Amino acid sequence: MGYELRVQRESPLAYAELTKVTASADAGLELRGTPEDGAVFARHGDAEHAIAIWRGRLFGEPTSDWQVAQLARLAGLIGGSLVGEDGETYGIREGIVEQVNGEATYEFGKVEEILSLGPAQWST
Repeated sequence: MGYELRVQRESPLAYAELTKVTASADAGLELRGTPEDGAVFARHGDAEHAIAIWRGRLFGEPTSDWQVAQLARLAGLIGGSLVGEDGETYGIREGIVEQVNGEATYEFGKVEEILSLGPAQWST
């Protein structure tokens, strides 16, 4: 199991609401599964990639900047925030994907550039 990023917001997220958001043509996402066990997929080129897991809550275990960007985008679409295991937050501000941990900010890069590069996995 990798490092988990979870989508949080003030009001609980219902599966029906997640279905509505991911069904939007603008989202470019697809929700598959059931209200108990599902996954959100995003396309890059001809391939689909799982970006989030639904099990009564929405979370992901990204292995690339592309997946972090997709998760941050999804969190924004549902009016939530993306939070890591250590309390850091991830988001998109002024077109830049960033991580904020206290006073420190790390910029992943421009969201459109990250998304165009695709899900190239981080090296270990």
